[in-house]
Amino acid sequence: MRKAAFFDRDGVINIDYGYVHAQEDWDWIPGVLDAAKRLHEAGYLLFIVTNQSGIARGMFPEGAFLELDARVRAEFAACGAPIERTYFCPHHPEASVPEYRLACNCRKPAPGLILQAIRDYDLDPAACVMFGDSPRDMAAAKAAGVAARFLLGKDGKETPAPCPECTHTAKDLKEGVSDFLQVAI
Repeated sequence: MRKAAFFDRDGVINIDYGYVHAQEDWDWIPGVLDAAKRLHEAGYLLFIVTNQSGIARGMFPEGAFLELDARVRAEFAACGAPIERTYFCPHHPEASVPEYRLACNCRKPAPGLILQAIRDYDLDPAACVMFGDSPRDMAAAKAAGVAARFLLGKDGKETPAPCPECTHTAKDLKEGVSDFLQVAI
């Protein structure tokens, strides 16, 4: 079994302007690519796990999300931190787009996205880490058995208060990865 790092997207990797789906609205949070590279060099597979209810709400098509995701993953790969796969939930129980209207097991805080990655890549949840900016990210990781759960400040701003589901807090991904690697290696 292998180890992995899971990243929420909006607020962890990029500034969360709300329903970011186009390249022109994408701004990286400083230090993200270097932090991801450090994890990759330490032997962690990298995954993005993200709720994308803007698709279900009819705010943008799934294709727009996939196009932006391909560009984001290309940037990660170019800096030496390849993302194995992005797992995303386009559903919402009150969606305006009927095909996405459902209560599913993949919308965080449900653990479905992470559990699917664990199955697909033969991951050891006890050797994995989740970096997210919301208690729902932490709840999903905890329900999936992910041992280390870092709650980060939204958009790399101040360190958040601890939550029952998180094991650590940090201001941003750069700080969280530094803290994690000090104890994980």
